[in-house]
Amino acid sequence: MNTLTNLSNRSNKLMAAMALGSILMLSACSSTAPSKVVDTGSFNVPSYEQYVLDNGLTLYLMPQKEVPLITVNAVVRAGAVNDTTAGVASMTAKSLLLGSNGKSKSEIELMVDFLGASIDAGAGKEGSYLEADFMAKDSETILPLFQNLLLSPNFDRKEFEKLRQREIGGLSQAKESPRSVISRYFDKLIFGKHPYGNTSSGNRSSLAELEASQLRAFYKSYYQPSNTAITLVGDFDVAQMKANMEALFGQWKGSEPIVKAELKSAQPKLDKSQVLLVNKGDAVESTFLIGGKGIARDNPDYVGLQVINTILGGRFTSWLNDELRVNAGLTYGARSGFVAYSEGGVFKISTFTKTETTKETIDLALKTYARLWETGIDQETLDSAKAYVKGQFPPKYETSGQLAGLLSDMYLYGFDDSFINDFQSNVDGLTLAETQRLIGKYFPQKNLQFVLIGNGEKIKHIASEYGEVTQVDIEAVGFGG
Repeated sequence: MNTLTNLSNRSNKLMAAMALGSILMLSACSSTAPSKVVDTGSFNVPSYEQYVLDNGLTLYLMPQKEVPLITVNAVVRAGAVNDTTAGVASMTAKSLLLGSNGKSKSEIELMVDFLGASIDAGAGKEGSYLEADFMAKDSETILPLFQNLLLSPNFDRKEFEKLRQREIGGLSQAKESPRSVISRYFDKLIFGKHPYGNTSSGNRSSLAELEASQLRAFYKSYYQPSNTAITLVGDFDVAQMKANMEALFGQWKGSEPIVKAELKSAQPKLDKSQVLLVNKGDAVESTFLIGGKGIARDNPDYVGLQVINTILGGRFTSWLNDELRVNAGLTYGARSGFVAYSEGGVFKISTFTKTETTKETIDLALKTYARLWETGIDQETLDSAKAYVKGQFPPKYETSGQLAGLLSDMYLYGFDDSFINDFQSNVDGLTLAETQRLIGKYFPQKNLQFVLIGNGEKIKHIASEYGEVTQVDIEAVGFGG
């Protein structure tokens, strides 16, 4: 069970013709009408200043005067990949809001609500975040509060206990909806004990064991100026804001050497197809992911892959959605996509269907995926996807919050302005020959990995057709580790 197309009897037949078909059909695609470029207008990153304080803190200042609002976003290079106990990064970030510098959680919430502002915190795979949105006129109130939350959290034990119970309850509730947790199982299947297999939420047992002292230790290790970037986007005077930020954060000192997680090496090799079957006894449908290793966020082929994935499963009129939803009526929706981290990532196809049509849906998803190699992409389809991607791009970076998030991601994942400034030219320059190269290099074809969540008794015989099966119960602690 080592290739995409030998995972079922139906796809076995596809594989027999794939090598010859790929050459003939993709060659034919290359001889079709020339590419049609649709002008959707240019889009560049708005001007901003980036500089580093003497203490190592990186600052991004992007003035946007259209509306009297400001977004401030702090990102710390520490997330689930740095967890010493599962969930400690997430709980540390969320605990920043539990009180600070003599102010209680309720006092902070009342202050923020009174001003019509919002403030939030959390952690993902590789970064922890603190962010606030507020009226420009309230800068003198919110920015000092933001500084206190980031630099002087209380880690109040009573409030932490309440947070812990809410998070444990939330984990149990999340497992009632397979679509909300299946990606956590998938990352664990792909990466195993590697840090990318860690889920930011932790699990019921790890959260129950956490103590406030562990949060303080994690904070001391990673919440340091040289490991942090603060982004401000909105209605402000740059010179004045620089002076304010220097006054607020210039005295922040590092506490100890920062130990980085080793992410690039020791990633597991996927040398066989595996199926993680998650039994949910009361399920009336099967939810599944199919895929494998993906790409890092700074990969120079990132944009081209987004265009190709748009054709496969990135829009409503994609191949997967057309075949599985529109033509076959097996699901309400099917998608695919790359999820990129700093040193790797995953590619996955996702959908759900009635228990009775599990095999039919999986086989059709595999058959549709195989079109990338069997027939390739024609010029008309490529032109349509390119126009769609260019049209959808600018609205992703319109608000102050979206722009602040972009700058934070640039800091966290190591890409630069060229992602935005060269986006349209990179899309326009994608040729049929280039799509062949990208498909062959990046879309996983061999040793596909599967996660199925559904009624184990009814679908376990189906699961065994696609790879070596490991079965867990959805009520079990964790996500298949």
